Order: sequence, then C-alpha cells, then structure tokens
Amino acid sequence: MTDMSKPKNEDTPQGLALAISAYFLWGFLPLYMKAVAHMPAAEVVAHRVIWSVPVAGVILIASGRTGALREALANPRTLLLGVLTAALISVNWGIYVWAIAHEQALEAALGYYINPLFSIFLGTILLGERMTRAQMVAVALAFAAVVILTVDAGRLPVVAVGLTLTWGLYALCKKSLPIGPNQGFMLEVLILLLPALGFAAWLTAQGQSHFLLTGMDTALLLGCGVVTAVPLMLYANGAKLLRLSTIAILQYIAPTMIFLVAVFVFDEPFEGAKLIAFPLIWLALVIYTTSMLRGMRRR
Repeated sequence: MTDMSKPKNEDTPQGLALAISAYFLWGFLPLYMKAVAHMPAAEVVAHRVIWSVPVAGVILIASGRTGALREALANPRTLLLGVLTAALISVNWGIYVWAIAHEQALEAALGYYINPLFSIFLGTILLGERMTRAQMVAVALAFAAVVILTVDAGRLPVVAVGLTLTWGLYALCKKSLPIGPNQGFMLEVLILLLPALGFAAWLTAQGQSHFLLTGMDTALLLGCGVVTAVPLMLYANGAKLLRLSTIAILQYIAPTMIFLVAVFVFDEPFEGAKLIAFPLIWLALVIYTTSMLRGMRRR
C-alpha cells in the first residue's frame, strides 16, 4: 500500500518522539556492544543481520508495506544498489562493534560527529553542489582535527575515518534506492542474510560459536536484531514527520551520548590531542548548523 500524501514540512510531536527515541537508543548502543565485546565483531554483525530480519519483517507486514519490497527484489538495478548499501552498512557495523570492544568509543563518536561535514564534502565532489563559506570553514576545521589526531598518534584515526566514510557513502547511496527506508532496510538485511547464516554455521562447525553456548550469550545475540532494527525504523518514520532543520540538530544527540559513555562509563582517556580535536569538531558543527539554519530561514 503506497501513501500518496505528501508530508507537511513541520514538526509533529509524534515525529519528535520517534526521532529522539532512535537517537537515544543509538546513544546507549555502546553499552550493549560492550556486553558482547568478548565475541568476535564478525559474529556480532552476523547476528545483527540474522535477527533483524524477523523484527523488520513483522513491522513491514503490520504496516502493510511489503509490495515495494517484492518489486525491489525483482528489479536488478534496485537489487544491485541494495547490495552496495548492504555492503557499506555491514562494514560500518563491523567497525563500530570492533571499536567498542577495543576501547575506541571516543573515536567512534568522532566519526559520527564528522559525518554531516563529510556529507557536505561528498555533495561537492560527487553531486557538484557548492559549499558556502561557512561550510568550507567547518569542513576545514574537521580536516584539521583529523590531522592533529593523525600527527599525535602517528597514524590515521582509522575508526573515525572508517565510520565516516562508510556511513556517509551509505547515506549517499541510500538516497538513490527507489523504495522507502523501512523496505530498504529489509532489502539490505535480506541480501546479507545468506552470508550471515553461512558464517554463523561455519562458526558452529568450528566450535567457535557463542550462540547457544550460554543463556546470556544467546540472549545477547538474539537481542542484536532489536537493537539494530528498532532505532533505524524509528528514525526512518520520525524523519518524515520533522523539518530538516530539526533533524540536523537532533543528529548530534547520539555521538554526544557515545562521547559521554566513553569518557564517564568506559573511562577512556580524554586528553592530549583529543582535547584539541574534539573542540575543533564541535566548533565546526556549530558553524555548519548555524549557517544551515540561517539559509533555511532566508528561503
């Protein structure tokens, strides 16, 4: 069933509730990922895929929106684009799970802070969009922050850069996927389901699987479907009921919560180059958001 009505460009209480819920769930996700940190990241990602399928399937069936999914599965171009977005999101999940397990949550927060600025850069390079002066300053500050961290550590902040690249490219490709976000997510996890099941079966055959090993490990792996699918679908539906400017501000909730969890719960050191890099990123985001809101107000 296709909804032909165009959503109004205004904030609604329902939209706010859905989007804020999604961002808060993403903000607390490091706590869940820390609970599965004793398992290999690839195994966790496989179970995120496997158990997302029934969660997303129930939601799609309940909302009566399975028609577009069937059409997408029969369309080679849509299917190929779905393979690309599925590959990008699975790599993104893998980096994130690994980062939390290896005390790199601060770098993960940095990656998601940088992402809006990377999206501007992608728009300029790939779509021929023009950056405003304020956006140029914001992107330059973000680049400077990455350079400072690279010089200090003697290496690229791989987690931050990896999360930024995979999520930014995922969002870019996702825009071209000609189906709704809920159906798109279901398409992605269906594409990933066979490899995920194959990997889980291989781990079992090797005696390395944590699934069914203990009651706690089994429950945690089963829960991966809920913590993966629910926030994504809450966000997808909430975004339709909010103005773009509201989403632009709300998007900083998750990385800010990840940052706070990393520093105050995981006790990751916030010192040295990070004391310079993070304020640079925050300043860049203030400049970017202020410029965007002013532009919207003028239009």
